[in-house]
Amino acid sequence: MAGNTRVGVLALQGDVREHAALLAGLGADVVLVRRREELASVDGLVLPGGESSVIDKLSRIFGIQGPIRERIAAGLPVYGTCAGLILLADTVLDGIDGQESFGGMDVEVRRNAFGRQTESFETELDVPVLGERAVRATFIRAPIVERVGSHVDVLASLADGTIVAVEQGSLLGTSFHPEVDGETRFHERFLEKARAFAGVGAR
Repeated sequence: MAGNTRVGVLALQGDVREHAALLAGLGADVVLVRRREELASVDGLVLPGGESSVIDKLSRIFGIQGPIRERIAAGLPVYGTCAGLILLADTVLDGIDGQESFGGMDVEVRRNAFGRQTESFETELDVPVLGERAVRATFIRAPIVERVGSHVDVLASLADGTIVAVEQGSLLGTSFHPEVDGETRFHERFLEKARAFAGVGAR
């Protein structure tokens, strides 16, 4: 399991507690990250679902946007779910006026691509890198990935080809919320990246 790997959950807004509980259950030392000092102490960071525009604004108010960008550029493993995927994208196609992302992943993402919360849905996905067992995926006002760069791996798509899970080096993103379904394999994959990052002394 994760041992004493120290990972953070960005705790500005969104489903922070669900991610923290899942990671703690996998044996990680979980830090709720709101400040630069907390960010500096972790070997991986989860960007939770929520409102991407609100998390963006709060990250600037708390003075942590720049440090997150710097750590991503330095190779920090980051896993973004739903709004977190939007925040990882280099390009947000339909952000509100002035909305920014942390970036780092060479993808174009469209916010709220599936419509209102009442149009949320669940499905099962094949994710070969996680094994043969299908992933139960819950989509809540979810984004979609409309373009991926040459260094981005597509991990999962819907039946119509819509891309909903991507990976680029140390960065992992899903349109859906594994943490609400008790699905641990994406978080386990993220923790493997964090362990490797800690092992090279790159904090």
